Amino acid sequence: MKTTTLLSVVTIVAVGAVAACDAPPEPTPASGDVAKTTTTATATASAPKPARTARPRPTAKPADPEPAEAKGPFPASTNEALKDPAKAKEQAPATFKAKFETTLGDFEVECTRDWAPKAADRFYNLLKIGFYDDTAIFRVVKTPTPFVVQWGIHGDPEVSKKWKEVAEEPDPVKQSNARGTLTFAMGGMPKTFTTQVFINYGDNARLDKMGFAPVCQVLGDGMNIVDKFYSGYEGRVSDQQPKIESEGNAFLRSQFKLLDYIKTARLVTGDEKKDEKKDEKKGEEKKGDAKSAEPAKSAKPAASAAPKATAAPKAPPAQ
Repeated sequence: MKTTTLLSVVTIVAVGAVAACDAPPEPTPASGDVAKTTTTATATASAPKPARTARPRPTAKPADPEPAEAKGPFPASTNEALKDPAKAKEQAPATFKAKFETTLGDFEVECTRDWAPKAADRFYNLLKIGFYDDTAIFRVVKTPTPFVVQWGIHGDPEVSKKWKEVAEEPDPVKQSNARGTLTFAMGGMPKTFTTQVFINYGDNARLDKMGFAPVCQVLGDGMNIVDKFYSGYEGRVSDQQPKIESEGNAFLRSQFKLLDYIKTARLVTGDEKKDEKKDEKKGEEKKGDAKSAEPAKSAKPAASAAPKATAAPKAPPAQ
């Protein structure tokens, strides 16, 4: 009786630990693997298990050497809404763009509120208050097939704690989780989302049926950057989400120094584009002023033109 009770408690704890993590599920095994497992189980139940020669395990990928220092830290936002989510509840516009500056380069996404209204509102406000500044890209799944890249746990545990308290129920799925779409990760029972997002590396349509609703799309050649994020840790970082939430970037930078980071993430507005054009215009004006300040050079006397040489006939193609 005691053994049964103990097993039940262990099972409940294990399920709770998995449910506490915000993440799309790992890729499922191929149907052939499932069929093999079922066949083996049936055979085991009906006949004695024959002795088998142990198959050699595949050689593990050698770990990359850790550098002396981790990347960063990078300037973090000090917006007061980071620790008071009630101050970040604006409705997002019908469409908006965001620019992510990372340790490997920049990329932009375009978000459509109609795809997932609650997700769009949350993402818009997180971008506006600078939530994703200096956040680690802690989950990069590329094997056995390209799956997702994920980030969104704040580097300050106090901020993470506040936003865990304002979970949202997911939107109905209107768009498929195709390559390059950005979607909120979910956890808990029933599933809810807070701040973690992922970008699909592959066409993950199976996530549609599980309630993961895409809200944005990577623009242009941005996936060239997204595809490069460090993936050598495989699941060793994402398995420690509770510790990341409780200890923040201090833990990640001490234990996983090869991780890439979101340096800043900002809404792309019309004002920013105007400022860029103004800067370009000022640069052109400065160049023009510098040229006009140069002393005029005296014109050189025109040289007498030499007679043109008669062109040599082209050689025929060699045989």
